[in-house]
Amino acid sequence: MRYTIVIEKAPANYAAFVPDLPGCVATAPTRQEAIAEIRQAIAFHIQSLREHGEPVPEPHCTATVVDVAAVA
Repeated sequence: MRYTIVIEKAPANYAAFVPDLPGCVATAPTRQEAIAEIRQAIAFHIQSLREHGEPVPEPHCTATVVDVAAVA
């Protein structure tokens, strides 16, 4: 499965979360480490859902970046 992740820069680290998996989050000192951590968090999150007999949400979120002209 391919889940969309959101990565945010915080003052001291990077935080990542998965919109399709509420509660699935990770933090790390670098962007690349945050990506690696959220990949592991997704695997553990899905494993936990399955172990508890809960449904695993299908990925449905997408993301894109848009440019916005500065307002004068």
